[in-house]
Amino acid sequence: MTMQWTRLDSPVGSLLLTADPETCALTSLSVPGQKGGRTVQEGWLHDPGAFRDVEEQLAAYFAGELKEFRLPLRAEGTEFRRKVWAALDTVPYGATTTYGEIAARIGASRAAVRAVGGAIGANPLLIVRPCHRVIGADGSLTGYAGGLERKTALLTLEHAL
Repeated sequence: MTMQWTRLDSPVGSLLLTADPETCALTSLSVPGQKGGRTVQEGWLHDPGAFRDVEEQLAAYFAGELKEFRLPLRAEGTEFRRKVWAALDTVPYGATTTYGEIAARIGASRAAVRAVGGAIGANPLLIVRPCHRVIGADGSLTGYAGGLERKTALLTLEHAL
């Protein structure tokens, strides 16, 4: 399948956005150096115009004017990952939660916390699916696929730190 893509500059660095050309749903938002992040592939269509709504909402978010994204999203993942990602979508702007709380929200056992962390780390939609709002049980800023510096910047923007 041909993928649409563009790059945007942001306060946390360059953002690579991809979308399904049939549905216009955002399929990924990656940053350079991101663990598991996307890279542009041969045959993809560079189409900045397809991302105007995403660009406007991200600009409003970084200006502190938008607290909830309203974008069509489509991420590929297992049923477990999709449950975890749906739980991430419920964590409000300016709030944080823990890996254990996400596990409880999806009905997973305490032993599943590592699997929840893996699913969060595999989130292909940084920023718009707020995995940066998940912290350690002790309040520490644990892993973030986009890097702890970006996680800190996003939580500071949201006044969550």
